[in-house]
Amino acid sequence: MKLIKRNSYYYLKHSYREEEKVITKEKYIGKTIPKNIEEIEKQFLEICRKESLYLQLSEIKTNFQKEWGKYPDSIKEKIKEQLTIDFTYNTNAIEGSTITLEETREIIENKIAPQKPLRDIKETEAHAKLFLEILEKKEKVTNKLILDWHLKLFKETKPDIAGRFRDYLVRVGNYRAPDWQNIEKLMGDFISFYNKNQKMNHIELAARIHYKFERIHPFGDGNGRIGRLLMNYILWHNKYPILIIEYKKRKSYYKALQKGEEGFFNYFMRRYLRIHKKYLTKDLKSN
Repeated sequence: MKLIKRNSYYYLKHSYREEEKVITKEKYIGKTIPKNIEEIEKQFLEICRKESLYLQLSEIKTNFQKEWGKYPDSIKEKIKEQLTIDFTYNTNAIEGSTITLEETREIIENKIAPQKPLRDIKETEAHAKLFLEILEKKEKVTNKLILDWHLKLFKETKPDIAGRFRDYLVRVGNYRAPDWQNIEKLMGDFISFYNKNQKMNHIELAARIHYKFERIHPFGDGNGRIGRLLMNYILWHNKYPILIIEYKKRKSYYKALQKGEEGFFNYFMRRYLRIHKKYLTKDLKSN
């Protein structure tokens, strides 16, 4: 409360430490305490939390770009190849591929195929090729682009569904995906959401886009892989490091997808900060 010329003015105040500084945020709430003060306080704290979070994300982006800018082109190509190996292995393993990490490396680096199902080998090759293309080329996100990615991934292994939205019902565990007759409208709304929210923090956008895509589940198969490609497309082309959902951490990923959009958003942010904490100033100083 502030007393000005014998009048009382009520404020909410929240302080937090950012490096060596203490940052204080205030919100004026009126000359009397509102009846819904608990809800106002909750919203205010959420805004403060997000502001602190976005400062950290901005720092990750800045320091990642500084590091990336120092690498010679030949080293950048090696790093992108390693990202491709790690991402391709993990995203395919989540979906049941039998190809190991070392086998993925052999397929991508040396073109040597293991004694494994041909479908798994072909999908490893297709994913690696597509991911490298995605890193190199920024295009407008449309349904046509998403369908094209799906076609490139599955044209050799699942030609009957490749590059087309489903026209049948699907169930994923206990989750029943939307009726196929609504897919066209839902995907139209999905692209509209993406286009209207370009000013949103791009880490948040990547998280929300991934969640929304998985809930729509527009394809008969390959939704997880396309969703994770789309998520990392947003991150990479907005100058953030990508996020690889590790196969060994898949259970927490599945659980997060079941917790609603806000639950998944919170999971995504925690995971992103944990994976990329080396780009935060305090970690840079300690290295």
